[in-house]
Amino acid sequence: MYGMVNKAVEDMVCSTYDEDTWVRIKEAAGVDVDVFISNEAYPDAVTYQLVAAAAEVLDLPTAKVLEAFGGHWVRHTAQEGYGDLLEAGGSSLPEFLSNLPGFHARVALIYPDLTPPTFRVSDVTDTSLHLHYYSHRAGLQPFVTGIVKGLAAMFATEAHTTALHLRELGADHDEFLVHWTVAPASQQAVGVL
Repeated sequence: MYGMVNKAVEDMVCSTYDEDTWVRIKEAAGVDVDVFISNEAYPDAVTYQLVAAAAEVLDLPTAKVLEAFGGHWVRHTAQEGYGDLLEAGGSSLPEFLSNLPGFHARVALIYPDLTPPTFRVSDVTDTSLHLHYYSHRAGLQPFVTGIVKGLAAMFATEAHTTALHLRELGADHDEFLVHWTVAPASQQAVGVL
C-alpha cells in the first residue's frame, strides 16, 4: 500500500488519541519508519501490522479499528488529497458508490503502482443497493463499512451496511446491502465537500 495509507492511520491515531499512543502502536507493530512518504509503496504487511497493533494498544477489536479508519479516510484523507475527485464522483451516496470504479481509475493515474479494489453495484432501489467488493487483500470488509459511513456523512445521509456474502466465509467476493435515508434539508451539512 502507498505511504498515504499508513500516514492516514497515523493521523487517525494522533488526532483521536495522541503522538505517544502512535509511538506505542509503531513499537508494538515492529515498524521503525519515522515518516511515511505518501507516494512511496510499502508492503501491505506494514499496514496490517499497524492496524493489529492499534487494536492491541487501544484494546479494541480489529474490525472497529478498520471501520473507524474507513470513516477517517473519507472525512480527512480523501477529502484533503482528492477533494476535486470526490466532488466529481457524484451528488449522492448511491451515485458516488456507482461511480467508484471511475474514481479508482482516476486515482490510479496518480499512483501507477496502485492495486485498488474493484466495486460494483447492483439491485439499486430508491433507498438501497448491493455493493460488491473485490480485492486481493483479505480482511478489509470493516474498512469498506467505514468508507460507506464516511461517504454517507459527506452526503448528509444515514447509511447502514449489512454483509450478505463474505470471502472469509467462502464467497468469491464480499457483498453488502447498503440502506440509506437522506436527512431532512434542515439537518443537511452545508459545504461538506
